[in-house]
Order: sequence, then C-alpha cells, then structure tokens
Amino acid sequence: MISTRKLTKRFGTLLALDDLTLEIGPGEIFGFIGPNGAGKSTTMKVLACLLKQDSGEALVCGKNTRSDADAIRRLVGYMPDFLGVYDDLSVDEYLQFFAAAFSVERRRRRSVIDQVLELTDLTEKKHAMVDSLSRGMQQRLGVARVLIHEPQVLLLDEPASGLDPRARIEMRSLLIELSKMGKSLMVSSHILSELAEMCTSIGIIERGKLLYAGSIADAYARVRSAAFDPAGEGASPGARERIIVVLHRSSAPIETVGAALRSDPRILGVSIDSPSTLTIDLQVSDAEGHSFAAALLIAGGARIHSIAPAEIKLEDAFLKLTTGALH
Repeated sequence: MISTRKLTKRFGTLLALDDLTLEIGPGEIFGFIGPNGAGKSTTMKVLACLLKQDSGEALVCGKNTRSDADAIRRLVGYMPDFLGVYDDLSVDEYLQFFAAAFSVERRRRRSVIDQVLELTDLTEKKHAMVDSLSRGMQQRLGVARVLIHEPQVLLLDEPASGLDPRARIEMRSLLIELSKMGKSLMVSSHILSELAEMCTSIGIIERGKLLYAGSIADAYARVRSAAFDPAGEGASPGARERIIVVLHRSSAPIETVGAALRSDPRILGVSIDSPSTLTIDLQVSDAEGHSFAAALLIAGGARIHSIAPAEIKLEDAFLKLTTGALH
C-alpha cells in the first residue's frame, strides 16, 4: 500500500529525509518512531502529497506521488498532529462540510456520516458543538473526518497526543478496528507503549535516516543480540536470550550459584540484582532452548523459585537504535 525508495527531502541546508526506503502492506499498523525533528511528519506530508520530495520515489496504492497526486489524495486520510477544527460548527455540520469538500455524493452523505460517527463512537455527540468536545473526542472527530471519503490508507501524526489514559485506550481500539477493515495505517507517536500494543511493524527514524523497519519481535531480538554481543562475535551459533532467576531462601549463596554458571561457555553474562535475583544472558540452540540453564543452576546448589525471560520493551529498541548501537 505504501512504498518508498531513497526518498529525500531538504529544507535549505537541513536534510529532512535521507534516502528513506520502507514498505507498508495492506492491513498493517506501522508505528513510526523518532525524536522531534526526525522526519516523521515530513514523510507523512510527502505521502499525503502535501510536500514534494526532492528525489526518490514514493508510491501509495501503486500510484506515484509525483504524477498521481490528485488520485492519491482521494485514497489517503491524513490527520496532522494539531488538528484544526471549526469551533462554531456542530459535529454533524463539520462532517457535512468535509463530505462536500471530498465530493461525497449528496445522496450518500447522511449514511456515510452516520457510519463514521458510529465507528468513532460519536453518534451521541452529533449535534454537539465542536468546541464543547473533550480533547479525546476532538481527536476521534479528526479520525472521523479522515474516514469520510473512505480512504484505503491512513496517515495519523500523533493521534494520541494530549489524551488521558482512557481516551488513549479508546483511540488504540479504534485504530485496531480500522486495520481489521483492511486499511493500512502509518501512526507516529511518542507513547511507545501504545505502539507496542497495537502495531504490526515499526520504523525508527533519526535525523531523516531510517534506522530500522520491521516487526517488533525482530527489533526485540536485535536489542537482545546487541546487548549481549555488541561486536557480533558470539561464542557459538544460536539465539541470545536474557532470563531472570529468583532463588529460594534455602538456596546456596547467590555468589556460588553465579560462579557455577560462569564456568559454562553458553553463559554470556551473569549479574546479581539482589540477594535472591540473577539476570543471566545466555546462548541457546533451537534444540535445547534455555533448559540447560536450570540444570546448571541446580548443579550449582540453587533452589529455584522462578525463572522467566526478561521483558524487552519498545523503549529499549528505540534507545538502542537511536543512539547508533544498531544499524
């Protein structure tokens, strides 16, 4: 649905986009992550045909942003980070205005507006004035507006900005529902936990350069790999994992247990987090998994209370990638 190749955009001496290449398929929710000024909004504006790239190619639904701008505008719903609304209109009047602007047939406008109001849970606010809506409702109204012409692709710049926790949950549910309808979504956000819970893939951008694009699971795997073996020189082939082990009070001293673990070449690192908790970095094969670690612990005199994989968060991937630890 979205494809870019070596997309470049300059503003004077500022290189806003630097050879940006990415792919977003049908039904995907693509989380676009990066610090302020990284190039997220510029990318969306190029895809929405509000800006022209200096070089490179951008395709939306197979159409080129240079030669098919008018067609793309009818296929895309773009919601900027700060959505302007007309305070002296009711919700229904606001949507009627944009339905007319997008040339929705007059005989269909009522049904289309009712559908987007129901989808965004704003039916009861149909006759309310726009300036009386909460911030969360205004954001949902913004989504309703970009849906009014039934676009195939949604470009949403910080749709959860300024929302309270309940409104963010409602927004997330709405975006997931839209992806189930087959729409492709590009969503930028600084609330990384929100993206982790709803996105099928992510892209991390810094200073106009795309540092990573792919699944969240792959990003986590790369974070683990870089954290345990930054030079790329693992002791043996296989995946790297991090586990957290909590010992019983009656276990052997944690220092003794740690020393027993360090004697095995498959153990890449051991840290003692508390008198009863160990963090273990290890190299595992598909055949054995990390079950061998439990055997090593027991052999070292440990009595295990619990053992579980360490949680990797999207924030970890973001920090690793944007500090140049991964490329």
